[in-house]
Amino acid sequence: MDELPESGEAPKAPRLTIGQEEKPANCDTHGEYVSKGFIIGRTTRWMGCPACADAARLAAEDAEAADLAKRKQLNIEATLSRSGIPLRYRTKDFSTFVADTDGKEKALAVAMEFVQNIGQHYDKGTTMVFSGPPGTGKSHLAIAIGQALMERGTVLYTSAIDAVRMIRDTWRRDSPKTESQVLEALATVGLLIIDEVGVQYGTEAEQVSLFDIIDKRYRDMMPMILLTNQNKAGMKTFLGDRSFDRLREGGQWVTFDWESHRGKAAA
Repeated sequence: MDELPESGEAPKAPRLTIGQEEKPANCDTHGEYVSKGFIIGRTTRWMGCPACADAARLAAEDAEAADLAKRKQLNIEATLSRSGIPLRYRTKDFSTFVADTDGKEKALAVAMEFVQNIGQHYDKGTTMVFSGPPGTGKSHLAIAIGQALMERGTVLYTSAIDAVRMIRDTWRRDSPKTESQVLEALATVGLLIIDEVGVQYGTEAEQVSLFDIIDKRYRDMMPMILLTNQNKAGMKTFLGDRSFDRLREGGQWVTFDWESHRGKAAA
């Protein structure tokens, strides 16, 4: 039996050798690279292609972000008791929009730019207004934007009257949701698309509810797309000078001034 040192301390374990080496390597995808080897004791662990590692990390981050966005979308839809985009409209995307005039091509380009630069539009709190008669493709392009953005964020498409009804339904004594809960969901969804803005309906209190939604998103710099049959003068009359001026500050007005495709179909 080995004797302990006179000091009473146990013998020390041999120290591990720690170091690093490099050697040339080749990746089937990215070609030649320098592989780094980490030496621990008698073992050397060689690292793989750094470009592949970066790609795998980015893919994992994208998957995590998509999963988070999906969970947020489901939470918003549960709060508002409706899907982000109605099933009937989910076939509408950029590829099915017929841009057979200069005006339509411009509108399509604006919509696609909104998606491509959504980060900037989130930072600016951009509001876009699609204005024109029924059947000119306003809803189609707005929903195409929503479809593209639902892959990485939250989206809600609703008519103005349905948005007001969501709030009005909370006024019932047996409502499971409060008005503030519904307003918060409408105000915080990543992109809110409101159709039929400017249609005269309901009581003054109900119209105030719509203005509250628009105003809160404006103040919180949350992007919106408003669809209307009104021209600028009509929209200003409906919203009032203050709300209309706010929309113009960080907004973009797109006019759909061509013939309705519904009229063509009927002809």
